[in-house]
Amino acid sequence: MNYIIPLIITFLAGLLMLVAEFIPHKPFESIVSELEIWFMIISGFAIVLGQLSLLKMNFFKIKYKSEGWKYCIVTLASFFIMLLVGIFWGTESHAGLLGQGKVFVDSIGVKPFDFIFNNIYQHLMAAMFSLLAFFIASAAYRAFIARTLESSLLLVSAIIVMLGNTSVGSSLTSFLPQSLNFLHLPNLSKFIMDYPNLAGQRAIMIGAGLGIIGSSLRIILGIERSWIGGKK
Repeated sequence: MNYIIPLIITFLAGLLMLVAEFIPHKPFESIVSELEIWFMIISGFAIVLGQLSLLKMNFFKIKYKSEGWKYCIVTLASFFIMLLVGIFWGTESHAGLLGQGKVFVDSIGVKPFDFIFNNIYQHLMAAMFSLLAFFIASAAYRAFIARTLESSLLLVSAIIVMLGNTSVGSSLTSFLPQSLNFLHLPNLSKFIMDYPNLAGQRAIMIGAGLGIIGSSLRIILGIERSWIGGKK
């Protein structure tokens, strides 16, 4: 019984949202609007649960000296620092419990939360994405090895697209006459991005959409129950 009620609520809510897409009239509009408000409320609680889970996980790693526990100290310290400065002095557009933080604004130019976000967090995020570029380059190198017909086509296409977006690529085919304009590297690069690449992206999006529909139907019909702690 402890899992039948959530299944019934999920079925009714999913059915209402589905029917409302085909009948955009009263009372479905008001019902869907109310459900969307409840969704935002539940999402807020989910964020709180995620934060509590983060604190619990890092606390136990520190307590039992698990591998990498020193990084957990940095995580918890960063979490509480951002939380406290946000609550006490707010952000650029919102005041905190202690006001607008005029003392900090006069000394560092912005509120503490915005200062940390703009000068520490964003730089760390940029550093993380710059490191990811090396992994992407390594994966691309392995993928571009011409071992099969497919990998050879991928290699040739990648070279054309990369050269077509550089000034070097334009100069390499600039000697071709206007009648062979379609063989210019920038035009070839544009053709690959506009047709084969776009067709592949649309196929992936269609497949992802069908996957979402299938997963949604499984949840609505109660076939998929992992969200309530596994199949009962």
